[in-house]
Amino acid sequence: MPETNQQILDSAKRALQDSQFRRSIGNRSHQLKRGHFFKKLGRAAIWTAAVLVGASVIGGILSGIGFWGVMISAGLIAGGIWASMKFPKMKIPTPETIVKSDLKSLAGKTEIWLESQRPALPAPAVQIVNGIGVQLDMLSPQLNKLNEGDAAAYEVRKLVGEHLPELINGYKAIPPSMRGKANDSGKSPDEQLIGGLSLIEKEISGVTQQIAKGDIDNLSIRGRYLELKYDKSAEAE
Repeated sequence: MPETNQQILDSAKRALQDSQFRRSIGNRSHQLKRGHFFKKLGRAAIWTAAVLVGASVIGGILSGIGFWGVMISAGLIAGGIWASMKFPKMKIPTPETIVKSDLKSLAGKTEIWLESQRPALPAPAVQIVNGIGVQLDMLSPQLNKLNEGDAAAYEVRKLVGEHLPELINGYKAIPPSMRGKANDSGKSPDEQLIGGLSLIEKEISGVTQQIAKGDIDNLSIRGRYLELKYDKSAEAE
């Protein structure tokens, strides 16, 4: 049965969304993905070289490998390249691994986790998530000024590894049919999510500016203020 115009439009819309969701929200996540890709490419190159060397050795012993030897070698190379580029899949960081990440990879891993959450978020929230990616890119070089055990490093990890996931996971736990309905606070879960993400985006920007100014000792993420915000979101559930 031929597709209707609406089906064609829906398919095109899904394809566009899939393409948008595959895009990195920041340079740090892009660098991690690129590093993973080149590791797989390196494994494919090593496999190809091993097959060629093996075929050369066998050919030297047998005075040639013949037509079927060439075909088998080509098949082994093709299969090895396919397997090397297909597996292993890049692991999506979890909030638990983000909290334990070293400062060098903290921003990139947070961005990758956020990218995996985009399909479950409303369009306005996705735009803010993209903005958070930009802020994380700006924060990342400033984190080089911190030591792993600094209180400031702990606070940054808490912001992106606890507060941010709690907000998004809390929203995802709400049935989709209820996300657009206002609750007793007068705001819908959609609106509370957007407000919480906007707040976190501003907090990351503020942290970046504070560290850049060398105000490490006085760095505070205003955790109590964020917790109160999230407590309100939790009540909506």
